[in-house]
Amino acid sequence: MRLYEGQKGSTLQVVHMDLPLQTERRLEVLGMLEGTKITVVNRKKRGAMIIKIRGTRFAVGESITKSIEVKEA
Repeated sequence: MRLYEGQKGSTLQVVHMDLPLQTERRLEVLGMLEGTKITVVNRKKRGAMIIKIRGTRFAVGESITKSIEVKEA
């Protein structure tokens, strides 16, 4: 499933990221690697989300949430 399908309060694990190289590297620097657990803090309209990675909150847009494959953790 894709990250944008995650429900508020759910914990998910990153399986694969299909993003432009620069965006993918930036997320890796912020701590989002394959196997990392993500908590969905809030969902906005049109796929944007606020997620928590290793204790830090991030807002990510629709194009990013639709490009990250996750599974239930």
